[in-house]
Amino acid sequence: MNFARKTVKDAAISVRIADDPAALSTFLQPGCAAAIWHRQTPLEVQSWLDGVDVETLPRARVILPVHAVGETVQHLFDMANLPAGPERDWLQADIVRLADMFSDLMTASFLRLRLDMVTTNACRKFHIDAITARLVCTYRGTGTQYGISTDGADPKRVFTVQSGSPVLLRGTLWPAEPPSGLLHRSPPIEGTGETRLVLVLDPVTDPEDEI
Repeated sequence: MNFARKTVKDAAISVRIADDPAALSTFLQPGCAAAIWHRQTPLEVQSWLDGVDVETLPRARVILPVHAVGETVQHLFDMANLPAGPERDWLQADIVRLADMFSDLMTASFLRLRLDMVTTNACRKFHIDAITARLVCTYRGTGTQYGISTDGADPKRVFTVQSGSPVLLRGTLWPAEPPSGLLHRSPPIEGTGETRLVLVLDPVTDPEDEI
C-alpha cells in the first residue's frame, strides 16, 4: 500500500491508495480523509459497459439491508433490461462485494444504494457531503475528482479517480476531529457526449430515520 499526504493545519487530508481492499481499513485511522482501492475493471467487462445502450443502464435510489443487495441489484438490472451475460453477472457480484466490504468497515447493517446514469454536470462544484462516509465507484466514464483545500475554495490541484476504482470519502458528519480538508465533485461532462454509470453507497444507522 502507498499513500499521499499533505498536512494542513486543523484538517484531515491524507488520501490512502490501496492495492488490496483489506488495506482500506486505513480509512478509519485519524487524519485519513479518503481511501482509494486502485484497481481496473476486467477489460471485457469495461468494453461491455462502455457499449451498453444508455437507456438500459440501471438507475435507482433505495435503502436496504446489506443481505438484500444482490437480489435488489438483480431486480434493478432486470427492470432496466440490462443485457444478461457474464459481464452483467460480474457487475452484480462486484456491487455486492463493495456493499459487503463497506458495510463491514462502517459496521452498518443497512445501506443507501444509488445507481446513477449521468450525462450532465451533476454535483460539479467541489464539496464535502453532509454524511458520515460514502463509497463511490464509477463503472463507466470519468471517475470522481478530488483535491485539497485549506479554506473551502476550489482545490488548486485536481486528481481523478480511475474508473472502476472505489473511493471512500469522509463527510461532514464524520465523528472524529480534525475535519476533512478534502473536497470532491463529479467531473463536468455536459456537452461532451459522455455517459457515466456511478454506484454510491452510504451507511444507514436507522432506516426509519431516513423516511
